Amino acid sequence: MTKSIMVVGTTSHAGKSMLTAVICRILKRQGFHVSPFKGQNMALNAYVTNEGLEMGHAQAVQAWAAGVEPQIAMNPILLKPQGNMTSQVIIKGQSVGQVQAADYYKLYFDRGWQAIVESLTDLQSSFDWIVCEGAGSPAEINLKHRDLTNMRVAKHLNAPTLLVADIDRGGVFAHIVGTLELLDPDERALIRGFVINKFRGQRSLLESGLVWLEERTGIPVVGVIPWVNEVFPSEDSLSLLERPTRGQLSDLTIAVIRFPRVANFTDFDPLDAEPTVQVHFVELGQSLGHPDAVILPGSKTTIADMQALHESGMAAQIQTYAQAGGMVLGICGGFQMMGTAIADPKGIEGPAETFPGLGLLPLNTEMRSNKVTQRRRTQACPLGVPFEQLSADGEIHGYEIHQGHTEFLDRSDLIPLFADPELGVASLTRRLMGTYLHDLFNNGCWRRQWLNQLRQDKGLPLLETHIPDYEVQREQLLDRITDAVAPYLDLSPFIRS
Repeated sequence: MTKSIMVVGTTSHAGKSMLTAVICRILKRQGFHVSPFKGQNMALNAYVTNEGLEMGHAQAVQAWAAGVEPQIAMNPILLKPQGNMTSQVIIKGQSVGQVQAADYYKLYFDRGWQAIVESLTDLQSSFDWIVCEGAGSPAEINLKHRDLTNMRVAKHLNAPTLLVADIDRGGVFAHIVGTLELLDPDERALIRGFVINKFRGQRSLLESGLVWLEERTGIPVVGVIPWVNEVFPSEDSLSLLERPTRGQLSDLTIAVIRFPRVANFTDFDPLDAEPTVQVHFVELGQSLGHPDAVILPGSKTTIADMQALHESGMAAQIQTYAQAGGMVLGICGGFQMMGTAIADPKGIEGPAETFPGLGLLPLNTEMRSNKVTQRRRTQACPLGVPFEQLSADGEIHGYEIHQGHTEFLDRSDLIPLFADPELGVASLTRRLMGTYLHDLFNNGCWRRQWLNQLRQDKGLPLLETHIPDYEVQREQLLDRITDAVAPYLDLSPFIRS
């Protein structure tokens, strides 16, 4: 019989995603076949499964922590905000439309719950354990009657539930007790343990508070987790503001433009893992400065974010930087922005309009209702090598998520980056590049070749290019995080139950 654990939090960013991944890893190490689960996720970081279906990237990371392939049943509902209180609704991996926040539950509550129940049934037929993650807080009294993600799932599974709280923000005891007070009695009965996360202090100074909390509630504290210096892959762009900067002086500084609706910024985790690189997310109102490269990331609302670039003056800064010979790379929406114009004649993303791009590459993009979501394998054109000399070991893997169709205006001014030129191109100087391929930097050899172009510009020694892909480093990261957390987390009452 499949067992389950639920992880809910007193607040957003309490550490639910990280703790869920750690529990998946711990159970995997004990020989169990484990699946993560989040009924409904609201995020702009998405992942595409082998079947070409879209799910939250955080649940993909949790699946990797469990040692299994991500599948759509692990996250049956994904909401992708696109401004003006509107979200794209993705159910079981496919877009089913756009909806105003006020209408979402009226239109999709029953259908969403059905998808959640069906997905849990599928997972129960295949796994020993399901480790479920909630969203936000389970005690939002104005939303509880229509909450698809938290205690409704716990009650459906009769899952013993962990309540995790972030002590670094202050008020941890009030957060825990207040959350319990606002839960219904049958929900409160499922809370079997508290986890206090991000603790920086001396445990002895906290002990009296823990004793009081257990006596007050009758629920044990099963974990006091110290501050972990590893960066767990983020779920939303608010976490970008909390990213630590590298302590030592880095060889290269790479500026990633933080659009209002930046998407799939997990593309840059492999760059963050490079010890000689500092990744800096630049707000639109900031000075671009003089980085070694500028990256335009994905966007959920490409035209609106392009407008924000122009209105903030960041577009002019990027154009000046490019004209001076700077390296600019656009990914997905950022690739579309590098062209001369972006058209949305059917109002797919917002108002029906055409808006000028940055004019860095000779291409135009039109938004279409047909959304492309697929995994891709292709062959790379080694940077600095003619396209005809493609090497046999230059395989590249990644995935596409986009609704724009791009047409090239003058291919004579462009060099294909891949065997399929529709996936990405570069200018003749190779200083301007654009691609539709997410996870491009996961490819270790390609990433190092690109970094070596920048290092060559600065007269720095070149890096070894024959290295494993980022998946190896991600496995090591998940192990390090689990090793840092597991000694402070007692799951034995849950595993025995």
